[in-house]
Amino acid sequence: MKEKLPQPDKPLITLTTDFGLEDEYVGVMKGVIYSIYSAATIVDVTHAIRPQDIRQAALIIASSYDYFPQRTLHVVVVDPGVGSERRIVLLKGNGHLFLVPDNGVASFLLPFVQTAHEVNQHSLFRDSVSHTFHGRDIFAPVAAHLAAGLAIQQTGPEIPVASLKRLQTPRPTIKKSSISGSVIDIDHFGNLITNIPSRELHRFLAVHGKDVHLTVAGHSFCGMHSTYSDVPPGFPCALIGSRNFLEIGLNQGSFSKKHQVSLDTLVYLRKK
Repeated sequence: MKEKLPQPDKPLITLTTDFGLEDEYVGVMKGVIYSIYSAATIVDVTHAIRPQDIRQAALIIASSYDYFPQRTLHVVVVDPGVGSERRIVLLKGNGHLFLVPDNGVASFLLPFVQTAHEVNQHSLFRDSVSHTFHGRDIFAPVAAHLAAGLAIQQTGPEIPVASLKRLQTPRPTIKKSSISGSVIDIDHFGNLITNIPSRELHRFLAVHGKDVHLTVAGHSFCGMHSTYSDVPPGFPCALIGSRNFLEIGLNQGSFSKKHQVSLDTLVYLRKK
């Protein structure tokens, strides 16, 4: 294992939102953070979450957080319930902090979350809190205070982790000679990310080999691959992607566009 260099004392802040970059929303959030704590270091994970797509945000934060240093504060603002009675919560787990709405966006983090606090200390918020932009008026100032050294306990009371909302996500069906799953995300390249995890896929391939039969959206092909370049340009490819799920795509093309695949499309994998 490579030796780690000395780490900075100040924690990073990451931002994940569905705000896009056409409007001022992301810049304003950063402005609020810097106005409170000018020494903050902010990293954008993505602002291209599909609007109000809590599941996509949950997948992305769970797939990305562990590539950041310990003590990083991850702020996720994909919040269709903004202005409602939904809670804002601060979670601690695996050495990271997560400031998120309690709407299921933390679903894939919950297995290792150790503590949760409801963020309700209004003295940490901006003086005027809108009903539509809690990213600016609550998430940003609270994040700034935490990065500057505010104790977790000062954000609000501890609440049971079991009380946090969880998404009802589809699970793959694993049988002796087949696996059926579904498309849970489609990335920028049009690749299909399924809910079939690598561990289950490895077990299946260990028994049946890589020469398996896959079907998605009425399109069938055979074989598992290690990389997209294993097939010619324009040909379909199935492999274990960087998120450690079965991924289906085209070499140098968009599988989702070519075959008009949408989220929740069924995927079947069986021995040939």
